[in-house]
Amino acid sequence: MQNLGALLMSLGLPYDSDQVRSYAAVITAIMTGEAYRQSALIAKEMGAFKGFKINREPMLSVIRKHMSYVDKIDKSLIPESLYYEAKKVWKEAYELGQKYGYRNSQVTVIAPTGTIGFMMDCDTTGIEPDIALVKYKKLVGGGFLKIVNNTVPLALKKLGYTDKQIKDIVDYIDKNDTIEGSPHLKPEHLPVFDCAFKPAKGQRFIHYMGHVKMMAAVQPFISGAISKTVNMPNDVTVDDIMQLYIDAWKMGIKAIAVYRDGSKGTQPLSTSIDDKKILEEEKKSEFKPVRRRLPDERKSITHKFSVAGHEGYITVGMYPEGTPGEIFITMSKEGSTLSGLMDAFATAISLALQYGVPLKVLVDKFSHMRFEPSGFTNNPDIPIAKSIIDYIFRWLGKKFLTPDEQPSNVDYYADILNGIYSTEMDKAKIKSEAIEKYEKQIFESQSDAPPCPSCGTIMQRAGSCYVCPNCGSTSGCS
Repeated sequence: MQNLGALLMSLGLPYDSDQVRSYAAVITAIMTGEAYRQSALIAKEMGAFKGFKINREPMLSVIRKHMSYVDKIDKSLIPESLYYEAKKVWKEAYELGQKYGYRNSQVTVIAPTGTIGFMMDCDTTGIEPDIALVKYKKLVGGGFLKIVNNTVPLALKKLGYTDKQIKDIVDYIDKNDTIEGSPHLKPEHLPVFDCAFKPAKGQRFIHYMGHVKMMAAVQPFISGAISKTVNMPNDVTVDDIMQLYIDAWKMGIKAIAVYRDGSKGTQPLSTSIDDKKILEEEKKSEFKPVRRRLPDERKSITHKFSVAGHEGYITVGMYPEGTPGEIFITMSKEGSTLSGLMDAFATAISLALQYGVPLKVLVDKFSHMRFEPSGFTNNPDIPIAKSIIDYIFRWLGKKFLTPDEQPSNVDYYADILNGIYSTEMDKAKIKSEAIEKYEKQIFESQSDAPPCPSCGTIMQRAGSCYVCPNCGSTSGCS
């Protein structure tokens, strides 16, 4: 269901009224009755739902209860055609169900449909009234989107206002964010435009029991529950909320949710962009990263490595719980270009770690970067490195990440080796020498391979040319 609140406003009817509740009841009665009728027709072709046979009488009893509530709708408040259509559709749904059963044990709920409502340009969602004639939606990236009710002109026309009067009233709403005090508007028509929130420059809004009564009106015609917010003012008491739940239970409502205005630190919709409180909330909710410094005395680990003959040292400082918080990389002679670049890079990574960037993100980002120097290493766990950066982050991953988090290729090699050497070989028993042998084979065949011009993947030698294992592109003769 969508835009019911806007439909009722366009008819010139106040949301909190017996007539509106009768309209809502008969509309939901027709929708659910038709859904069960179609479910019975589907059951005729495909069979009833699993369990219908043993629950036949209870299921038909449920349908009879739905059908009996149509008689409780005040038909004097709605068009006769709607009332008799509801009676007809439930009668057919019951008779067909007796013959064929139902394909669905339940057919309807009323969902919130907030996002869908925006996409469909609806003024209201579900069975909700409009939140406000003019509201401001807080955007994730900052700022507000102004949303203006498009149903007001239809309602004013239905109530007998001229085009000139409608234009004057709409202009007043756009300027003042409320219809209260607008020219030409008769006082007896104000309830038609009452909304869930009190406008920033007005006083009128729908009493929270109006929401509950609306839910009670449609609940007898819904298979499941209703997703709807009962909007309560900021000054309600605990006893008020407790009484609301009791009243909802007595009315037969299956589920209910309460929102007290201002109870959340921030709320996505507001009645005014000029409200100082909203601006303060936006400022408070602004995210600011916090740097977590290491203690003055901390544990550390130093690792010596060599990539294609280029030796270096990695020192990792750790937080008390053992997670890395800083790294130092020492290479070549102090004052050299390589030494300076590695110092600067290590400082950047240290700051990233201290500001909360997960190590896994950094390992995934920098592992397998390919540039010179690259080649064999003195580490049996990482026999070949595509670059010094590749080696550093693969080592960090193996040292500080769980096996599932590591960007290791061992399982990939294991799958290949299983096929090459023995179909019965257990992955867990593959010797490191075999893995190292295969990595060296790959390195030797790809050490001078260019990146694929189409997708960027490192190509593989195929004769005197290269072929891309990812997209299939070739260098010309493969």
